Amino acid sequence: MISRFLIGLLLVVFTQTGTDSQLARDIYKELVEINTTDSSGSTTRAAEAIAARLKAAGVPESDIQVLGPHPRKGNLIARYRGTNQRRPLLLLAHLDVVEALRQDWSIDPFALSERDGYFYGRGTTDDKAMAAAWIATFIHMRQEGYKPDRDLIIVLTADEEGGEYNGVQWLLKNHRDLVDADFALNEGGESLIKNGKYLLNAIQPSEKVYQSFRLEVKNAGGHSSRPVKDNAIYHLADGLTRLAKYQFPIHLNEVTAGYFQKMSLVHTGQLAADMRAISKYPGDKAAIARLSELPYENALLRTTCVATRLESGHADNALPQTARAIVNCRLLPGESPVEVRSTLIRVLNDPKISVTAIGDAIPSRPSPMRADVLGSIEQITNQMWPGVLVVPVMSTGATDGLYLRNAGIPTYGISGFFEDVDDTRAHGRDERLGVKQFYEGIEFLYRLVKALSS
Repeated sequence: MISRFLIGLLLVVFTQTGTDSQLARDIYKELVEINTTDSSGSTTRAAEAIAARLKAAGVPESDIQVLGPHPRKGNLIARYRGTNQRRPLLLLAHLDVVEALRQDWSIDPFALSERDGYFYGRGTTDDKAMAAAWIATFIHMRQEGYKPDRDLIIVLTADEEGGEYNGVQWLLKNHRDLVDADFALNEGGESLIKNGKYLLNAIQPSEKVYQSFRLEVKNAGGHSSRPVKDNAIYHLADGLTRLAKYQFPIHLNEVTAGYFQKMSLVHTGQLAADMRAISKYPGDKAAIARLSELPYENALLRTTCVATRLESGHADNALPQTARAIVNCRLLPGESPVEVRSTLIRVLNDPKISVTAIGDAIPSRPSPMRADVLGSIEQITNQMWPGVLVVPVMSTGATDGLYLRNAGIPTYGISGFFEDVDDTRAHGRDERLGVKQFYEGIEFLYRLVKALSS
């Protein structure tokens, strides 16, 4: 367990230089211990608890609102008034968390536990640490009497992880004036530790686009005692086998080219050489082949499509009349879902397999690499963790940043909460964040907000 002396030292250091660490911990604990799952929790309850904290700290009631389309799906919007020399800065985090069953965990997922140098609990990393950071920053700045040169807007939302009432979408549609900003800071960046060493602090100006397709084969079926070659399961299985062997062509953009260039300075040997080569010569086939063997690097290089669900048949003693599969695709920004569907049809190479898009893909235009944002992150990272590189990344998953980007609000994913690259537990069992790393992240985000509002 992390020593009491070290905890005390961290509290002293961070209180002297920035945020109130005990305050941040108290907010963190309160948020983690409020169930905000889609099935049985309430983001409204969490939003109202935070609203009460802000009011108690002296933030005017007129600058704090809890709004939402459903009694359990409230979103917090709070504004810190500045001098209006520049347009507002939006600070986004989501209050909802993925499901967590007590029997699946070694501890209560909805109680903040501290042991072995870690904070445990659902949402400790995704995304309640960031929510706690924004609120602690507001309160501490008010205690300091800080006057930013722009309004600061905190938005803590519902249903980022899933559900029918996505908070960012709803607010943009119904209360755009409350969330309109010059740009936004959000989750999505990665701060990584490898073998105990702080490796990189990433900025995420881009993410891939989510689109699933339903593959389906239908026929008349029949009695299983008289099998025929025209079997719906076999048609689907053969098509999926062809898809498993297919790779979409590579395409590098400004963000991914920058990522490979920067990461070539972090890694060594063949991996570093391949990253350096591909950032300069995207057509290097040998480098592409080796990088394509690595799941994360492969996902950065190209659009990916993978089978995730199967369903077929209606009885053990009957030939299947229907066979279905769900294929989940993650498209590079700018690639067409229509063209991806056409590629799937061509690769499956069977007219009996229908391919239907599930929902409409929401495009996510990359945000421009703003010098003020990147420069501030690099400067503060160098101050707090000398030698740690700031690296641009394109998320292979998705965040609420895509809705803001599509609404014309550039969005940058960041973190500052360093995690072990080989042991990340968001969405999983015994989710956790290092105690030391929590306090460091709180301080990093506090300094970043100040740097971007002074």
